[in-house]
Amino acid sequence: MSEHNPWKLIRRRMVYENPWIRLDEDEVINPSGGLSLYGRIHFKNQAIGIIPIDAEGNTWLVGQYRYVPDAYFWEIPMGGSPEGEDILETAKRELKEETGLTAKDWTLFMHLHTTNSVTDEEGYVFLAEGLLEGDPDFEETEAITIKKLPLTEAVRMVMEGEITDSISAAGLLKLAYVRNLFPPAHR
Repeated sequence: MSEHNPWKLIRRRMVYENPWIRLDEDEVINPSGGLSLYGRIHFKNQAIGIIPIDAEGNTWLVGQYRYVPDAYFWEIPMGGSPEGEDILETAKRELKEETGLTAKDWTLFMHLHTTNSVTDEEGYVFLAEGLLEGDPDFEETEAITIKKLPLTEAVRMVMEGEITDSISAAGLLKLAYVRNLFPPAHR
């Protein structure tokens, strides 16, 4: 296995940009030596997910209708960390905004690349424990339903295809593995 970069960038042209993303079209020499075009999406925020867990083994999910896929999704609380902002501060803010929860104990639990074939977006998942409940403070783009449920039920939702968001699924499945929480039908 070779870990060197076999791609050669000839030219990059910005196609579109807004405050959240930039779309580039790259002219490249591909690994076989041919000339290719490659679309590249740069996210200006890092994706931050939070799995809140209480002393009884419950977690919180947020449900919302997502505009781009035109569907309703259950997810762990999450949001974008602007360039230059500490990702833990983003996690604390997003958990409070979306669920009303604050946490005493924070653990950086996972780092991942969301769709590495077309984007450089990175994601981070935190565990939040020692929870205190409060009131959420939704952003104007959010119409969120909050659901408290056993962590094992959230894992079941991933296994049954009811949670399909990549950061939510990856974080919950890793946590299930680490804590040996897979439902009996999926062991």
